[in-house]
Order: sequence, then C-alpha cells, then structure tokens
Amino acid sequence: MLFPTTIAGSLPKPEWLAEPNMLWAPWKSKGDELARAKRDATMLALKVQEDAGIDILTEGEQARQHFVHGFLEKVDGIDFAHKVEMGIRKDRYKAMVPQVVAPLKLKGRVHADEARVARAHTTRKLKFTLPGPMTIIDTLADSHYGDRVKMAFAFAELLNEEARALEADGINMIQFDEPAFNVFMDEVPVWGIKALERAAQGLQCETAVHICYGYGIKANVDWKGTLGSDWRQYEEIFPAIAESSIQQVAIECRNSKVPLDLLALLKGKKIQAGVIDVASDTVETAEDVVKVIEAVSKFVPLSNIVATTNCGMAPMRRDIAEAKLMALGAGAKLARQKLG
Repeated sequence: MLFPTTIAGSLPKPEWLAEPNMLWAPWKSKGDELARAKRDATMLALKVQEDAGIDILTEGEQARQHFVHGFLEKVDGIDFAHKVEMGIRKDRYKAMVPQVVAPLKLKGRVHADEARVARAHTTRKLKFTLPGPMTIIDTLADSHYGDRVKMAFAFAELLNEEARALEADGINMIQFDEPAFNVFMDEVPVWGIKALERAAQGLQCETAVHICYGYGIKANVDWKGTLGSDWRQYEEIFPAIAESSIQQVAIECRNSKVPLDLLALLKGKKIQAGVIDVASDTVETAEDVVKVIEAVSKFVPLSNIVATTNCGMAPMRRDIAEAKLMALGAGAKLARQKLG
C-alpha cells in the first residue's frame, strides 16, 4: 500500500490523566490509580488513531511526561534530586537538568506496560519511540563520565536493551528521536550515527530516526526565526544517515523551510514525511496532505513515502489533534487515489 500513515509519536493526554495543553503536564493521580489511568489513555490513543485510519500506530506516549525523561526515570546512576542549570541545544534555552553521577544501568524494563497494553489492543502495526543517544546527553549534566561520547554510547547500550525487549513485546518499528541531530551537525557524522546504530544493533524490526526542529513552543519558534528562509542544516547530516543501517527517516515537510530537494540525499531510505503541521492549530484538509506528498514525490519514490506528523502532538488541544489525525488518514487515502 502506498503512503501508509503514522504519527511522530505523542498525542495530547486526556484531562483526567494530566493537565492539558502543556509539556511536562502534571499527573492528575498517583500510584495504582495513575497506572490504570495511563493504561486507559493508551487504549484511547489507539482507538483515536484507528478511527482516523492511521496504519502504523503508537501508544501516544501517554505514560510519559517527557519523551526523554520518561526513559531516564528507569535508569540508575542519575540524580534527579540535585538538578543543575544547563544550556540545551547549544544554549537555545536554559533548563534545570538531572545529573549523571554513577555508571548507567537500567533498573528493569522501561516501557513494558504500555507496549504490552498497546499490542494487546490492536492488530495494526505498532511503532514505539525512544530518545536517541545524542539527544539524551544534551538533556543531562555529566558529573561522572567526563566525556560526552562515552556517555552517549553508555546510553546507546541501555536503549538497545530496551529496544530489543520492545521488539520481543511485539513492536514492529523502533523509532529513535534525535532533534539534537540538527544542532550538532559536525558531531553527527563523527559519532552521532554510530551511537544511533549501537542503539539499534541487532533489531530485526523496522528502525527509524526522527529529526526535527522541535515542538511548536515559544523557545523553538523564536529560534526558527533566526534560521533564515532555507533550513539547510540537514544537508550536512543526510549523507551520513543515508549510509547508516537505520531504515527510515522522519522529517517535517508541511509548512517547513526545509528544502525538499534535500530528501534526495537520503537515497534508499523510506521517508516519513511530515504532512501535518503541529505548530499550528489550523486543521489541514485532505487536499493539503496530497499537495505535500506530491511535493515530496519529486525527490522520493512513491513506494518510499510514509505520511506522518511533523513532530509530536503532546502540547496540542485534543480536539485539534484528533481533527488533524482525521486529515492525515483522509489525505493519504486521497493521495493513493490520485497518485497510486
């Protein structure tokens, strides 16, 4: 089937699970009640995607407050009690971050509960997202390893451990989220790709990397305003990604200033083309989706195009996010009729 659909990963959380319309949304309950609420929200996320005609589902990241820290919470060697201020994404913004203070080790399974709930409640393909090694180390202070690359590979080993377990849970695709790839472009070809491949080592399921310019939050919007009319940062890293073992690359294409001709540098890869803008509350039409797919098809074979969202939808209003999902499903269907 041409243009299978998926989402970048996250969906807004229901109001009964967490505070709406924000990142780092506080949970509304705790203990066993919170666990049940996460389970229910995961099932709801699956239903919403199925109703919209999405082909490759995610669990909507309903059990995590943050796409990185949801993983870090299950890692020994990290001190969350004594946070320090650190510049994130080359000082794009400051944040109070936990510190790595000892050798890293998983406390146990990280995402088993939500992966197994998702697998038990849909027969469709499932994608599961994990933070990439480079993005993780850009979200933590190192008070132990004394070497960014060494710490990144330590995390890559832990990610691989969890990714293999997720595959055993029945997950069909593992996607590593690496927004840091368009910030540290000089380091990606040197060690970033190798760390990513270490995280994916030995996986038999499909693998993907999601690279983007971030959520539609103010810090990111302000930064994007400094990048000019053509965002060509990817030109420096796409050749290295093309030579990697990672099979799919997720890129924002809708209302993006990324020149689509750069996609030709990813020869042989499947492209998860973002056809839905998550930085705008304007709901796309099916025709809007078709137009983006047509534009992408000038540089990517039709059979290698997957239709997706530009980024995660966690901070959005639920009604808008669900309407955008409907547009994604309808647009891909229309594109099959017009281009198939």
